[in-house]
Amino acid sequence: MPTEKKISSASDCINAMVEGSELKKIRSNSRVYHRYFLLDADMQSLRWEPSKKDSEKAKIDIKSIKEVRTGKNTDIFRSNGIYDQISEDCAFSIIYGENYESLDLVANSADIANVWVTGLRYLISYGKHTLDMIESTQDNMRTSWLSQMFSESDVDNLGHIPLCTAVQFIKDLNPGLKTNKIELKFKELHRSKEKTGTEVTKEEFIEVFHELCTRPEIYFLLVQFSSNKEFLDTKDLMMFLEAEQGMAHVTEEISLEIIQKYEPAKEGQEKGWLSIDGFTNYLTSPDCHIFDPEHKKVCQDMKQPLSHYFINSSHNTYLIEDQFRGPSDITGYIRALKMGCRSVELDVWDGPDNEPVIYTGHTMTSQIVFRSVIDIINKYAFFASEYPLILCLENHCSIKQQKVMVQHMKKILGDKLHTQSPNIEDSYLPSPESLKGKILIKAKKLSSNCSGLEGDVTDEDEGAEMSQRVGKEGVEQQNSLTGKRFQLCKELSELVSICKSVQFKEFQVSFQLQKYWEVCSFNEVLASKYANENPGDFVNYNKRFLARVFPSPMRIDSSNMNPQDFWKCGCQIVAMNFQTPGLMMDLNIGWFRQNGNCGYVLRPAIMREEVSFFSANTKDTVPGVSPQLLHIKIISGQNFPKPKGSGAKGDVVDPYVYVEIHGIPADCAEQRTKTMHQNGDNPIFDESFEFQINLPELAMVRFVVLDDDYIGDEFIGQYTIPFECLQTGYRHVPLQSLTGEMLAHASLFVHVAITNRRGGGKPHKRGLSVRKGKKSREYASVRTLWIKTIDEVFKNALQPIRDATDLRENMQNAVVSFKELCGLSPVANLMQCILAVSTRLVGPDNTPLVVLNLNDQYPTMELQGIVPEVLKKIVTAYDMMIQTIRTLVENTDSLYEKIVQCQKAAMEFHENLHNIGAREGLKERKLQKSVESFTWNITILKGQADLLKYAKNEALENLKQIHYATLSCGLNKPGTENTEISKPRRSLEVIPEKAGDENGE
Repeated sequence: MPTEKKISSASDCINAMVEGSELKKIRSNSRVYHRYFLLDADMQSLRWEPSKKDSEKAKIDIKSIKEVRTGKNTDIFRSNGIYDQISEDCAFSIIYGENYESLDLVANSADIANVWVTGLRYLISYGKHTLDMIESTQDNMRTSWLSQMFSESDVDNLGHIPLCTAVQFIKDLNPGLKTNKIELKFKELHRSKEKTGTEVTKEEFIEVFHELCTRPEIYFLLVQFSSNKEFLDTKDLMMFLEAEQGMAHVTEEISLEIIQKYEPAKEGQEKGWLSIDGFTNYLTSPDCHIFDPEHKKVCQDMKQPLSHYFINSSHNTYLIEDQFRGPSDITGYIRALKMGCRSVELDVWDGPDNEPVIYTGHTMTSQIVFRSVIDIINKYAFFASEYPLILCLENHCSIKQQKVMVQHMKKILGDKLHTQSPNIEDSYLPSPESLKGKILIKAKKLSSNCSGLEGDVTDEDEGAEMSQRVGKEGVEQQNSLTGKRFQLCKELSELVSICKSVQFKEFQVSFQLQKYWEVCSFNEVLASKYANENPGDFVNYNKRFLARVFPSPMRIDSSNMNPQDFWKCGCQIVAMNFQTPGLMMDLNIGWFRQNGNCGYVLRPAIMREEVSFFSANTKDTVPGVSPQLLHIKIISGQNFPKPKGSGAKGDVVDPYVYVEIHGIPADCAEQRTKTMHQNGDNPIFDESFEFQINLPELAMVRFVVLDDDYIGDEFIGQYTIPFECLQTGYRHVPLQSLTGEMLAHASLFVHVAITNRRGGGKPHKRGLSVRKGKKSREYASVRTLWIKTIDEVFKNALQPIRDATDLRENMQNAVVSFKELCGLSPVANLMQCILAVSTRLVGPDNTPLVVLNLNDQYPTMELQGIVPEVLKKIVTAYDMMIQTIRTLVENTDSLYEKIVQCQKAAMEFHENLHNIGAREGLKERKLQKSVESFTWNITILKGQADLLKYAKNEALENLKQIHYATLSCGLNKPGTENTEISKPRRSLEVIPEKAGDENGE
């Protein structure tokens, strides 16, 4: 099959099938046969060769085909020994005959698979009239729309327009297209017709537009959801929005609004039809952006203590190049504040004319006047966020110039300065909400017993560290000037309220003596040492205290550390060199996109709760957190520019895509697509990847596009997004340059699905889990404390935990079994299952063979006479699924209460745990281990209770989806409709890689 010709219509598919192509025929026992498949010219049968069967048997009659199923979704595929070697995107099955046999095939590319699936589905729908139907409907709306546009331009009614006008028309309709490519296409067309001159006729204009502006991957998608029409009507669009895009409460009116907004043809607007052009407009619009619009505004709880948030932070904010010789400039502050930064650094030294200046001490960086920086901060402090701004003041000034600093800050910043002393009766810092519009000073502060106008404090000088030696253990010393004292004036000290800089000693000392308003700064090398050697202590320390991590001064090129290395420990203020682009700044910018880019991101619950177990270096699942499976399909790319620094000639690129996961060590992973040679305009990748995400709240996804044929520079573009901000469904990913600017019209087209590994997850945002066999079922375990009374309490939770796990797993297994019989993958949702199986539940005369009784909360399937065996299997699997859903829903509350009661009973011992352990004879290491086990057990109990609660929500959502899909398909028993079950809120936003049905050979 010639793949160089772009397939962009059903007739293209039919023609390609008549030409034929080589497909792999999959049989049981890992047998694979290479066969040449082709459609008979009369379109009545599908044949393959060579075959040991006579030619009349090596064929399938088109009219016997029940369904064309995409993906590896038949028993033959699932039981095949080479299942994992077969691409999901290249596999499809033809279900045929009264016994629902399957012909399981694998194409050499996803493109070829799409051609066969689309063409066969058209043939099933329209039989021998397929071509007549295609010719009568094909591009009618597009043709009339383009004809009208052409006529408006052809004011003199000459029947042609100038080439430059035609080129600009197409450029206006598709701005991503290169002008020279459009011109070349017209010239090629003229050459093929041996035509001279540069005038363009209407037919030529429409032909070139069709060739250049039809995206085949979107065409295949449209046909899939339009019941094999060339447009989506309001009901088709409703189902696409509900089942695929995860929209809630979609009505035909909403569908019509979308059509009228995006459909360019008047006919489509009037009839409520969305053409390929309207569908493309919709999918490329902000409505289908991968970033969840909910996170474009502040959407997290902002009333928790400051220490419970990650804070967008800048290091050496005044620098615009490297930190050794680079210039200092106020634009560094403007850039950082406009980007939502909430912690900036001011390294202040004595300057001429009694005016303090800012620069990096002990280096050759240039200087800027302190007053001008405070002016800029006053102007831009709350430009991007209304939440508190922290000024990290590195003060190296004399008493005289310290007083000048105070005068400038008081005069310029005025009431914005937060100078209220901390309440010693409180245990935690105030919240970002309570500090809106306030500027906090982080600096040294005189001790409360200092009664004079000035006093001694210890110097903290990052710049001086550049020449420091490495300590005995290979760790840079926290302060080369430890012991050096300097004078601090009382007026400046009084500006410091809840961010008093103190020197860190060790965790146990801090747990006992550090005040909640005291902040420690850590050199990245020291912070890395604690992250590796004391990960649990570091996390617990950061539950109460703010920790600032700054880059090693040895990074004289101002390169950046990986912020994830410290976020995973709970460090709130990870100071980044904003002037240095690259992966690390991509992660920082991407992370703080969420929560309205306000500069504050609420940390995961497991990092905030007083009693919770979490180790920053975990390489496995996190206790109490349900892992998620992220399914990403990279479908295509659009308008990739040539890498900026490339030395290669011409504009051609050979792109490939990396999908990277950044998070805790257990989550870090990456996978890449194949390279698409010499195609940066609309490369089709069609490759699917799967990642397990163990701590979703701390994970990010980074899409990177690179050039495989590069000289000097391979970077094309990237986009980084927090896992929690992903929108599932078919989405476009905008690409950004190395320095963070949006690349005009450059994007990736992807499909995203998120499913639970073993149930749980956020009920409003997550899908169904993958089946886990009973033999491999894992039950959460609790640890022994060797304190008998407490161990007995935890033992009481074991049986409820096992029962809860069985309820969840039984439901998940039954759901996945039903999906398999529906011909769908575990990524599908139940709405899609009912839709997929609906055609089989209806007889030849369109009378239902099976109906669903919706009177009950748990809809039952009722047979309407004699049905094929394959349908009985589906009904049996459905009944089993409904039974497990019912059992879970009816038993969840009592089991949940038992687990919560055990948790409460155990927490009664928390305050006196050390004393109880000591009375039991536990000392030092054993006592510490016992306390750790207690925290682990509490985390497990809370996690198991949450999983059960989420599973119930998921079960109720399943019922709503069944109910709504049944009504949409008209399969409800007449007179039954449970009005208490409203249209489902779109909580399960997952999609099968495609759709499908039953199996055989």
